[in-house]
Amino acid sequence: MKIELSRLIVAPDTSIQDCLGKINEGSLGIIMVCSEDYILEGVITDGDIRRAFLEGKSLDAPCIDIAGKSPLTASPGVTTQEALDIMDHGKEHTVHHLPIVDDDGKIVDLLLRRDLCDVSSCSPELRAVVMAGGFGTRLRPLTEAMPKPMLPVGDRPLLERIIDQLKQAEIRHINITTHFMPEKIVEHFGNGENFGVDINYVSEDKPLGTAGALSLIDKPDTPLLVINGDILTQVDFSAMLAFHKEQKAALTVGVRQYEFQIPYGVVECDGPNVCKLSEKPTKTFLVNAGIYLLEPEVQQMVPSGKFTDMTDLIECLLKQGQTVTSFPVMEYWLDIGQIADYEKAQSDIAAFGINGSMRYSKKESNS
Repeated sequence: MKIELSRLIVAPDTSIQDCLGKINEGSLGIIMVCSEDYILEGVITDGDIRRAFLEGKSLDAPCIDIAGKSPLTASPGVTTQEALDIMDHGKEHTVHHLPIVDDDGKIVDLLLRRDLCDVSSCSPELRAVVMAGGFGTRLRPLTEAMPKPMLPVGDRPLLERIIDQLKQAEIRHINITTHFMPEKIVEHFGNGENFGVDINYVSEDKPLGTAGALSLIDKPDTPLLVINGDILTQVDFSAMLAFHKEQKAALTVGVRQYEFQIPYGVVECDGPNVCKLSEKPTKTFLVNAGIYLLEPEVQQMVPSGKFTDMTDLIECLLKQGQTVTSFPVMEYWLDIGQIADYEKAQSDIAAFGINGSMRYSKKESNS
């Protein structure tokens, strides 16, 4: 694939915010920081930006602050096998991009792992589970005769949008957990053939929580993506998987920044003495975005037939000293849990266009 390098190059003083947009536009998960005449100064991956966000770095800061200034590179004429060896063994974790620079340090090309080898051998197939068994009680009366994931968002059901997004990420094997009105889901999707995927249904005879149904699914041999069936998002699943592997995590949980303004003046005291008064301060939190990546052995920890939430599973992993990492969702994200959320989803779809891509924006609501 011929890559248009100009779309992937930024100056060192470009803001991190603008780099995020550039990475989204390029859809390759990387941009290159270059001085004049395309001299390579560093590279920035999708994961670099998300880590900077978690560290509290201002998105207005210059991108050179977070760039990897000693990236793996190769010279023109590098063979396919040589390039793959560099990608596999040049760092502690495998990489998927290899800049090609000449003797003067000028960037002349970018090699992608996906273009150098068979997709299945380069990246084992990721499987997904969509949790679609809830009652959707907070969305009544809309959910009295329809399961929440089947509510139309724009011109098609929310669950169809999720499945299409998984398909676009090359995730073709999908399990759907069902409980409330499962026939509505099965009748619409069948075996998934008409939607370009392979769907297997996992029926919960009784509600098993946000993780319990995983005990009913065959053990995968690759990380398992789990997503709630009431999420409207444009999160990059490939970026999440790369982040998960880099962190060597047992489980990765998608998180979303949420701001809450306290509607009163907050008084800080030391005993009876007032130390500080803050007028209607805004508190910022990271909240669970309902998207997870689990290693195969973690799925096997879910007790069979027992009500288990993801929070229970995460707490168990933390007690064992295993690595649980957070992946900030910086793309569009909306949890459709209440009527107001559903109305927002409809207006957002109309605003972005039914088939349009909903990208991250600084002005995006935290709803």
